[in-house]
Amino acid sequence: MNKLLLLFAFLLFFQFSNAQEFTQQDTLRGSITPERAWWDLNYYHLDIEVKPDDKFISGTNTIRYKVLDANQVLQVDLQPPLVIEKITQDGENLEFKTNGNAHFVKLEKTQKNGDYNEIVVHYSGHPKEAVRAPWDGGFSWKEDKNGNDFVATSCQGLGASVWWPNKDHMYDEVDSMLISVKVPKGLMDVSNGRLRKVDKDTNTYHWFVSNPINNYGVNVNIGDYVHFGETYEGEKGLLDMDYYVLRDNLEKAKEQFKQAPKMMEAFEHWFGPYPFYEDSFKLVEVPYLGMEHQSSVTYGNQYGNGYLGRDLSGTGWGLKFDYIIIHEAGHEWFANNITYKDIADMWVHEGFTMYSESLFIEYYYGKEAASEYLLGIRKNIRNDRPLIGPYAVNKAGSGDMYNKGANMLHTLRQVMNDDEKWRATLRGLNKEFYHETITSDQIEHYLSVQMGGDFRPFFNQYLRTTDIPVFEYQIDGGLLKYRYQKVVEGFNMPLRIFLDKEPKWITPSSNWQQLSIKKGTSIEVDPNFYVDVTKI
Repeated sequence: MNKLLLLFAFLLFFQFSNAQEFTQQDTLRGSITPERAWWDLNYYHLDIEVKPDDKFISGTNTIRYKVLDANQVLQVDLQPPLVIEKITQDGENLEFKTNGNAHFVKLEKTQKNGDYNEIVVHYSGHPKEAVRAPWDGGFSWKEDKNGNDFVATSCQGLGASVWWPNKDHMYDEVDSMLISVKVPKGLMDVSNGRLRKVDKDTNTYHWFVSNPINNYGVNVNIGDYVHFGETYEGEKGLLDMDYYVLRDNLEKAKEQFKQAPKMMEAFEHWFGPYPFYEDSFKLVEVPYLGMEHQSSVTYGNQYGNGYLGRDLSGTGWGLKFDYIIIHEAGHEWFANNITYKDIADMWVHEGFTMYSESLFIEYYYGKEAASEYLLGIRKNIRNDRPLIGPYAVNKAGSGDMYNKGANMLHTLRQVMNDDEKWRATLRGLNKEFYHETITSDQIEHYLSVQMGGDFRPFFNQYLRTTDIPVFEYQIDGGLLKYRYQKVVEGFNMPLRIFLDKEPKWITPSSNWQQLSIKKGTSIEVDPNFYVDVTKI
């Protein structure tokens, strides 16, 4: 018997290991290695030249850091085929060893706790060309219909080190950053933050970001752009909202981008002040669908409502707004303000932001319309994998993090049953974790405190399993008998049902319970709760 148990355990381990094949490179990319942990990012100056004709980039990144714990080896990341030419500190060349995408720099200068030091990484090459931006990112080398170069970067998941050298882990955001980009004459670069100056002789654009920014949020956008903008009176005062679009699309953009201040009004209502007043807000046209680059949100939705003209919910409400303007700008609160430490917790970005679409609808069209939208996107949920992925290997969870994550939050709101408190909770999240990198556990704990109970089983059910709770019930004469099936231990989410159209709160668990009812009573479960229903 013991041998059989050992064999069974080995087979389970073997099966799990094959299902989760991760390499040393996954660990170097996805974990806080000893060579990352001892220093804290303070400032970047990314100074590059982009040559679209050759699909070539070159330049430097100055990395300023604070020493937290004395060490002499520092990890910097840059992905082939880009090449590090040299790394210097205080003008002296440093030795470094390369292991795939990770480069381990041997520092000659003694690193003392509390000191601020810099290294300068010189690099060049032909960066990875995006295959299906922004999902399989890199550089998008395109042309507009007039034959002008139209170039943009995108790199979430793949990593910012696909096009520039940096500390490529999300846990440590740089405090501020200068982005200098030299581009061919006649073209403009638009990057994050505010335009500090333009060197006309070299056609170099200098953009300064004064707030913390995650690596994949940094972007370069190059094109024959024209600019227009407006000033929005927001919760923190006057906010500059700037728009950069291809010359031929100016009139279409002026009409379609009227949704941007409407977005800002709705999201400041729900989430609190826009998190980056100091850096302004921008929409920038790009040759792919779009991405949530901080203060430089990229747009390629062809100046129409929906998702490339489609309603993802199938209800009609998805055609009331431009999906990319609303969704990608929603990420300014959930992704850029509140940022995951590990991509395993990416649901925090996508679940809340998909949910923000329904809040935009609610703000302008009412609560019932928002609910219809959320129920409509449920049909897109596959329940193939848990929403939370494996940690420390740069692996996200299921793509259900969008639709299922949104419906989980919608369900939580039903349980709270207090709309003003729910709004205060969303605003409180953005205040509590302002400009921070966080874990799912932190978000779950915060929400549990606001709910006034232990909601760990709730989050374990929806985030860490693929099972949807089944509300199982039967009618036995004058008794309604009910329980939850396919739930984790301790799952006892309150549920609103309707008895002859009258609302009634019950608290099912995995054990049978019963309730006296009149014979012939009709029973419905509120569809706003994301549960399956089975009548025996």
